[in-house]
Amino acid sequence: MKKVFFILLFIPFISFSQSNEKNAKDTFKVSGNCSMCKNRIEKATLSLNGVKYVNWNIKSSDFSIIYNGKKGDIQEIRSKIAQSGHDNGEYIATIEAYDKLPDCCKYRDTGKH
Repeated sequence: MKKVFFILLFIPFISFSQSNEKNAKDTFKVSGNCSMCKNRIEKATLSLNGVKYVNWNIKSSDFSIIYNGKKGDIQEIRSKIAQSGHDNGEYIATIEAYDKLPDCCKYRDTGKH
């Protein structure tokens, strides 16, 4: 009887800890200028498997994300953002990707990063 009680006592803790391990949160800077940038950045990341929530703040350039760490990783997310034309720390958009951005979205010449 004690063993059954002990097992039933710890099952919620085990399942709770496992569900938290897969949810990862991160915040980092992503370069951009306007609402078109916001839409592009968020759309690119939401297309990835396991991404649950994203938000890019236009004024502060802060990008916040919640994703399933078992289905993807932050390097894949940062790479996808760079592929969409937006620098984000160690991941820099290629010249080709950056040149495809509309003029209002080009942040390198404006000094805003």
